[in-house]
Amino acid sequence: MARDDHRFPCARCGAQLRYAPGQTRLTCNYCGFEQDIPPQTAEARARATQELDLARGLRNDLASADMVEVRTTTCPNCGAKLELSSASIAIVCPFCATPLVLDTGTLNQIRPQALIPFTLTEAEARAAMISWMGSLWFAPGTLLEYARKGRAMTGIYVPFWTFDADTDSRYSGQRGEYYYETRTVSVRVNGRMERRQEQVRKTRWYPASGRVSRDFDDVLVMASRSLPPRLGNELTPWDLGALTAYAPEFLAGFQAEGYTVPLASGHSEARERMSEMIREDVRRDIGGDEQRILSVTTDWSDETFKHILLPVWMAAYRFNGRSYRFVVNGQTGEVQGERPWSVWKIAVAVVFGAVLILGAVYLSNPEALGLQPPAWTN
Repeated sequence: MARDDHRFPCARCGAQLRYAPGQTRLTCNYCGFEQDIPPQTAEARARATQELDLARGLRNDLASADMVEVRTTTCPNCGAKLELSSASIAIVCPFCATPLVLDTGTLNQIRPQALIPFTLTEAEARAAMISWMGSLWFAPGTLLEYARKGRAMTGIYVPFWTFDADTDSRYSGQRGEYYYETRTVSVRVNGRMERRQEQVRKTRWYPASGRVSRDFDDVLVMASRSLPPRLGNELTPWDLGALTAYAPEFLAGFQAEGYTVPLASGHSEARERMSEMIREDVRRDIGGDEQRILSVTTDWSDETFKHILLPVWMAAYRFNGRSYRFVVNGQTGEVQGERPWSVWKIAVAVVFGAVLILGAVYLSNPEALGLQPPAWTN
């Protein structure tokens, strides 16, 4: 099923309307005209939280209503897969600032069920980014100034998977409990050997086994390889309670990235995260002072997923021949980035630190430096 190519012309001047972050309307940047976004139906609201059967998704056996054909172009530099509208003529990759030639193709992908609309405006996102940059130690001041005057930030909806699962796990392991023994040791005190007693901690190990259960809800996995995982995954927390059914009006004036992490890969990553949490449950269940986990066998059931879009403001700056990326959570204002370092600021700090250390040594023990103490210390 092809995704409709939606356009939203201004009723007053004909320019394209743009979604206004934090509101429920489209606005015209040229004449100020505003147009309300129609309220969503109960069916649409239910679709926003509908879970899809994971087994069917992995078999590519979803209903046609859950699939969509999208027109995309791929960045040759970072691999981002950007969705295009028919109005797209020339764009710059928001992930790495590379100008793109629109060598397009179409893909049949799982339709986004829901999204979180942008809450922060570009001005608010830029202010958050500049504040974050200003808090960095040893960051080049010229980059901060460049960011203030640089090109506009790009608002882009980044794809994510969410996964649900019920789990029941059987484990075997050992519980360690501390106990103490007293022993006598010899220590040197003022040049003489003395006998003293000390407490030595030891551990007794006991076999342990049992079961733990946990239900997972909306384990979030970034479905894009365009950003380093650290940048994308640390934009948390997201308030997924704000998810609304996918509607093209929320994308008006923004870009959307198609997923490049397949459902199966996202599911594997989600299971790894869930397994780590299950192991923590096992440790708590074993109890004691220390734990050894020998085996964990998990039964997985009721596994479902959703494909959602989350709002990110992005800036990519080329500075001293290198591209630096900065991302701002379009819902909360959380900032992450690839920070540069100022060599001269670090050098000045090192010299200043060395001067302070030498000054402290001179005041406390000038003879160590082969110097005479200052007269006022006598």
